[in-house]
Amino acid sequence: MPHEPRPIGHPPLRIEPLLAVVEPIRFFTARGDDADPAVDSLRSGLADVRLEVFVGEQGVPLAQEIDARDFEATTVHVLAAGADGAPLAAARLLIDSAHPGQVHLGRLAVRRAARGTGLGARMVTAVERAALDHAAVAATPAAYGESQAGSGVPPDGAAGAGPAAVTVVLSAQEQAMGFYQRCGYRVLTGERYLDAGIWHQDMARTLTRRS
Repeated sequence: MPHEPRPIGHPPLRIEPLLAVVEPIRFFTARGDDADPAVDSLRSGLADVRLEVFVGEQGVPLAQEIDARDFEATTVHVLAAGADGAPLAAARLLIDSAHPGQVHLGRLAVRRAARGTGLGARMVTAVERAALDHAAVAATPAAYGESQAGSGVPPDGAAGAGPAAVTVVLSAQEQAMGFYQRCGYRVLTGERYLDAGIWHQDMARTLTRRS
């Protein structure tokens, strides 16, 4: 009797299906090199979200999705989890000491059952808060003006304190650019390029807050 052909590519993903989003949603952060065993569950949740969305849904090769940057001290991971502990969304920030005050936002994913709930925008807010916490530098007048343009309000914090700023740069899938624009991000050059077979463009937003 002939053998069934073996599938090509990665083995089937075994991820607990997400059936519902249970409020309140909580947001957690961890550095890439954090060796605390308590972070293991966070890492597992991050992997579930990213593998389900990028590998399972979008066909990104597994070897490209999980890379060495995930485990570096200059990487900050953000996970959104429901009240039942189910992982809902994930993202990571890459900090480059050669470019103070700038971070790269990537691997932002929301599981299918959690889409359309506003979680994507809440996740961006949580990631931006992490960027300010981990990578902000003293703001220049130009950066402060850019981040506050049209807001009509000063950044949060005590009056008279010097503002800190960070610029969040991201490589947006073109189908998600409208979402990022609604979150306040602008297109940098308009040049499109392929990454893992998906068209992307670079976008950015400068954030400030008083120290």
